[in-house]
Amino acid sequence: MKRLNLPHWLVSFLVISALIFTGCSNSTANNSVESPTPKAESISPYPLAKNTPQSLSKLPRLEGKATVLMIVKGSPITIEVDGTNAPITAGNFIDLVQRGVYNGLAFHRVVREPQPFVVQGGDPKGKDEKVPMAQLGMSGFIDPATGSERRIPLEIKPKEGKEILYSRTFEEAGIKDKPTLSHTRGAVAMARAYNPDSASSQFYIALADLPFLDGSYAVFGNVKEGMDAVDKIQQGDRIESAKVTSGLENFKN
Repeated sequence: MKRLNLPHWLVSFLVISALIFTGCSNSTANNSVESPTPKAESISPYPLAKNTPQSLSKLPRLEGKATVLMIVKGSPITIEVDGTNAPITAGNFIDLVQRGVYNGLAFHRVVREPQPFVVQGGDPKGKDEKVPMAQLGMSGFIDPATGSERRIPLEIKPKEGKEILYSRTFEEAGIKDKPTLSHTRGAVAMARAYNPDSASSQFYIALADLPFLDGSYAVFGNVKEGMDAVDKIQQGDRIESAKVTSGLENFKN
């Protein structure tokens, strides 16, 4: 796939736009300080941020790959979810699919101009058709077990490294490598606010190669079939259904 040759001003615009991806509350989006929480267990040399709300051991995991079939406007979109390289991010997505969280949710953000960028959905408030699209993008999944929003750490595996980087971008960690899962056209990744550990349920699908997002946002899958349907998604279109069609045996909750 040919990479976009974007002018400098456009790259800056899109990067700034990327920072408003959000899966958190208003307080987190404003980069407020959260109450201290128990230190998460580390499964890499990089410790989790102090404000990570849950230990990694309590988060759903996908230990391998799975396939999700998503129906939008009657058209199937097949997503391969990669728990081998993004176990927590992929596990969170599979868990939300299994719970039916995405059924009926709207794609509230679609950016195709001046260049193809992303389609974004997954805000639970979008299930209410009375909520305007402009008011979506600030909410995440409320875990009934805790009564609070589930947030997952930023999780990116360097291509040449054996360990996954948690809670920091490549730039923050001084990593010059490329990620194992990159922002190629059809990549499925988690939206978040400025806080690297603020992703919850919102996700986006890349409409083109977006290499300038690599190392900053967590890719966890790829559209294997149905990119023609993704290309037709408009703001307000809804996910009719999403279900796991294979690989559920790799899911650990």
